[in-house]
Amino acid sequence: MAVKIFEIVETLEFVSDIDGEKDCLMAQQGPHWFNIDVPKGSGLKAGDKVKITVERAD
Repeated sequence: MAVKIFEIVETLEFVSDIDGEKDCLMAQQGPHWFNIDVPKGSGLKAGDKVKITVERAD
């Protein structure tokens, strides 16, 4: 069973194209922020709300 470490629910502040192959998503929630690459064509844009969950896998 996976153990949840941390969760962020936040509005994307920035979405950037990375070499035409990936989208880089960025947002900040208080002192916590994330910057994560996802496959190109995700359709996500600045202003979209996302949830990022960090879990320890078994």
